[in-house]
Amino acid sequence: MEEDKYCKELDVAVRVVHLACSLCQRVQEKLVSTTSGGYVKSKDDDSPVTVAGFIEGIEHSVNWSVQATVSLVLSKTFGSENVSIIAEEDVQTLSKADSEGLLASVVNTVNDCLAEAPKYGLQSPNGPLTVSQILEAISRCNSVGGPSGRHWVLDPVDGTLGFVRGDQYAVALALIEEGKVVIGVLGCPNYPMKKELLSYPHKDKQVTSKLSLSTAETWEKGCVLYARRGSGEAWMQPLIHGEENLQWPNSARQIQVSPIVDPALATVCEPVERANSNHSFTAGLAQTMGLRNQPMRVHSMVKYAAIARGDAEIFMKFARCGYKEKIWDHAAAVVIVEEAGGVVTDAGGRPLDFSRGVYLEGLDRGIIVCSGAILHEKIIEAVYASWDSSNL
Repeated sequence: MEEDKYCKELDVAVRVVHLACSLCQRVQEKLVSTTSGGYVKSKDDDSPVTVAGFIEGIEHSVNWSVQATVSLVLSKTFGSENVSIIAEEDVQTLSKADSEGLLASVVNTVNDCLAEAPKYGLQSPNGPLTVSQILEAISRCNSVGGPSGRHWVLDPVDGTLGFVRGDQYAVALALIEEGKVVIGVLGCPNYPMKKELLSYPHKDKQVTSKLSLSTAETWEKGCVLYARRGSGEAWMQPLIHGEENLQWPNSARQIQVSPIVDPALATVCEPVERANSNHSFTAGLAQTMGLRNQPMRVHSMVKYAAIARGDAEIFMKFARCGYKEKIWDHAAAVVIVEEAGGVVTDAGGRPLDFSRGVYLEGLDRGIIVCSGAILHEKIIEAVYASWDSSNL
C-alpha cells in the first residue's frame, strides 16, 4: 500500500469522530444529570427502559444528530456525490408529523455541534442549517454496501444501554473499499487513556465510581483509536476538552496488543447484554481453555479497544439463534485490532466478510478477537471441542 493512500480519509475520519464524541458527551451529561440512579432500568432482554419517555427520544436524537454531522462533514470534504454511508437509523420516523419536537432537537444539536467544527480542524457551515438540509444529510446514510465501490460505515452510538446509563459506549466510523475495510476510527468517550483508571469487576456495575478517580478531568479524558489497513500501526489520541483545539497529532501514541499467550493469564471480554450473546457457552470455553481471570463485561466496541491497546487478550461473541451481526458493530474496530497485531475471525477461523451488505453474512457460529495467533488457535480448538455439546 502506498504510504499516503487513504491519509486524507483517515485524517477527516479521526477529526469527525472527535467532533461526534463531543456531541455525544454533551447529550450523555444532560441525560445522566436528568436521571436518578433508579431512573434507567432493564427489560428481560437488557434493552433500555425508562420511566420517562424523553430518554428514548434522546437516544434516537443523538443517533440522528451524529449521522447528520458525519454525513455533512464527509459530503463537504469529498462531495456528496462521492459519499455512500451505511448507518443504523433511517430518516422516515424523523420525517413524520408527530416527530416535530424530536426533529427540532436534532436540528439544534447538529447546528451547535457544527459550530465547533473549527476546533477540530473541520469547516463549519456559513450559517445554521435548515431542517431540509439536515434531513437530506441523514437520508444519505441509506447505503446497503456491497462488494464494489467505496462505502463509509457508521455506528453513531454503539452500546445504547451503556450510553443511557452513563457507562461505556463508542462512536465508530470505517471506510470499506471494494469489500475490504481500509480505515477504522473508534471514539470511546468514557474509556480513559490509562487502564489503571478504570476497573471492571465481575458485577452488574462495569465501571469504577467517578469519585474514586483523582479528578473528573481524568475520568472524562476518553480516547480515539484509529488505523489504516496495511500500515502495521494503530494509534490512540486523547479527546480534547473545554476550549482546547485539536492540534495534530494530538499526543497520539502507538498501541499494540498484549504479549500474553498463556490462557491462565489472559483476560476475556464479553458483551453485557444477554439478548444477543450466549454467556454460558463462552464461560464453558473459558473453562476448557483454563482461563482463570474474571471476564471483562463491557458495553459496545470498547471491547475491541481493550484488545487493541493491550488491556485484555480475548473477545468472544457467540450470538443466540436468529441474531444477525451488522457490519457497523465491527468494521471500524476490526481493522484497528488487526493493525495493532491482533487476530479477528469467525469461529471457523475465517476473516469477517464485509462485502455482502449490511450483515456479516456467512458467519461461522461466532466472532473471535485475540491478541495473537497462539491464543487464537487455542480458542478455535476449544470451539470445535465444545460446540457439539452446546445448546446454541
